[in-house]
Amino acid sequence: MVVSADQGHVFHNRLTHSLQVAQLGRRISEKLRRGMASGNVPKTYLSPSVVEAACLAHDLGHPPFGHIAETLLNDLATVNGLNDGFEGNAQSFRIVTKLAMGSHEMGLNLTRATLNAILKYPWLRGENPNQPNKWGAYETEREEFCKARELGTPKHIKSLEADIMDWADDITYSVHDIDDFYRAGVIPLDRLGVDGDERERFYEEVFSRRAGKLPSDLDETYLRGAFDGLITKTPLVGSGAYQGTPAERIRVRNFTSALIGDFVRGLEIRTDDGFPYIWTEKVRRAEILMLKELTWHYVIKNPALATHQEGQRTIVRNLFTKFLEAATSASPNLDLFPPSVRALLPEKPNSSAFHGAVTRVIIDFISGLTEEQAVSLHHRIYGLNLGSALMHNLR
Repeated sequence: MVVSADQGHVFHNRLTHSLQVAQLGRRISEKLRRGMASGNVPKTYLSPSVVEAACLAHDLGHPPFGHIAETLLNDLATVNGLNDGFEGNAQSFRIVTKLAMGSHEMGLNLTRATLNAILKYPWLRGENPNQPNKWGAYETEREEFCKARELGTPKHIKSLEADIMDWADDITYSVHDIDDFYRAGVIPLDRLGVDGDERERFYEEVFSRRAGKLPSDLDETYLRGAFDGLITKTPLVGSGAYQGTPAERIRVRNFTSALIGDFVRGLEIRTDDGFPYIWTEKVRRAEILMLKELTWHYVIKNPALATHQEGQRTIVRNLFTKFLEAATSASPNLDLFPPSVRALLPEKPNSSAFHGAVTRVIIDFISGLTEEQAVSLHHRIYGLNLGSALMHNLR
């Protein structure tokens, strides 16, 4: 859960997160390549540069306000004629292949290996019944998707570089979330290590909410033991609420750096039917899962966040409704769109595919806004804060 860029200097945002994922993805790749050279892991093709590029691209498609807007945009897209809806990973693939502006044409002209490494979910919507709510590309990018998948990775199995990208992302945001929210006074890392009652309240909520949804080899008993072993040995135990002193900053940095180091050292390349994948120790998977649950328990389930998220949904829904009306009404108001977006709107309003095509353009536009841009645009359109008439058009 990466917070908005305007929420203060303490927090990581989408940009810093992507840079750190890219840095960690390259570090993991280089560590694994050293293992290949020493003969400790199976030899296979692995490009640190491809991993780094995929890490930089992995969050491009996430809309303003993150997963809240992702779910809403998917609902709006589906209701308005787009069978493959909206999905942040598929939107990332669409951006790098179709929407981003290169020097001569749209799209970034990335290599097939890089495109394949971006595909965390290497299938189109509905093609994998085991993961019905996730997909990696839209029908509009089927050709580019198929070319990337021609590299030989088995159906529905992500490439080795994509696997590393996924682990780098998982490690980075699980550690940085608790870093951010401990500093903000929301996650009590200092108390969890010494206060058994606080830890028990955390466990009861997590295992009640996740009942029947835990990984098959990570039951409640094992997860409790893994988290107890992790949290009671942190340098933050009993240190009190974070105040930002140099000594505290050093303790937090030592804690997060040690965590990341342990997680990276626990990664190995193994093979299944001749195809490589990333394996990690059971205890490390348990620790990462429970670190994520800290954010769920103390942040996402916080009632104050629910009201905040409802406001975010309102902004996204209102923007979509207003732009769809402006493009499809009997008297369209295309001047409401920035020129770069207006140029992408279909020209044949009576065609059968018109409504879906307009919907995709609008969703591309809204999902590409920052949180600040979305709020500002919403306030201007609905007269809440008009700003200056000389304000530059977005995009």
